[in-house]
Amino acid sequence: MNTTQQHLSISDIQDDMLLLKDGGGALVLHVSAVNFGLLSGREQVAIISAFAQMLNSLSFSIQIVIHSERLNISSYLKILDDARKAQTNPLLSQMITKYRLFIQNTIKENEVLDKKFYIVIPLFALELGLAPSKETLEQKRKTILIPRRDQIIRQLGRVGLKASQVTKQKLIEVFYNIYNGQIEEKTPNQIISPQELAVKLNNPIQPTNTRSGPSGTQPTFNPTPQQPAIQTSTQQTNPPITTQGTKTHPFVVEELSE
Repeated sequence: MNTTQQHLSISDIQDDMLLLKDGGGALVLHVSAVNFGLLSGREQVAIISAFAQMLNSLSFSIQIVIHSERLNISSYLKILDDARKAQTNPLLSQMITKYRLFIQNTIKENEVLDKKFYIVIPLFALELGLAPSKETLEQKRKTILIPRRDQIIRQLGRVGLKASQVTKQKLIEVFYNIYNGQIEEKTPNQIISPQELAVKLNNPIQPTNTRSGPSGTQPTFNPTPQQPAIQTSTQQTNPPITTQGTKTHPFVVEELSE
């Protein structure tokens, strides 16, 4: 029975490094992306020049890999479902449902892809030569590949890109994803309390009406933190000191004497 491992040139993964069946090895770097189209003309020319200088400075071969896959939003939809169940406000719950349906339809109708960029630094068996033991061969791989990795990371930093070495667990997930399909994301069960999603609406306080009523009484506001109340005073109160032009303004401006 043929298996996928028979068609792969990888024998094992040790110390975040790919070990090849022919005795060689390789390192994989995950590189961030930059939106080249939003940059100005000078910035685009600067990035192209810096990238060309990086390629010209290399004394070894590299491989640039672009991995495209359909965007997996199952974990995000699960978060929306939990938020909708914990929501006590019917209006907000309905809005979350509509938003979830919009996101789900967008992913189905449009080809939304998640692109990941990798740089592979290979080390061929001819470069290693003959080694007396397996431990010596492993140490020789590290001695050659680690300085190359640091050089690539440093050169990419001049371009404005961040690169990091892919760990063993991530390498296993990447190769499994390529040959067997996308891994379903499993998010921990997060308990969302209704208090975290509750929307607190304060009662708005209307401006004080300074116009007198038919009986000559003047309504005044006496709001409280629980419930604003309107009381009618029958006693004649002194009008506030106002400046010219503030008859229709709800605030009173007073000048302080020195």
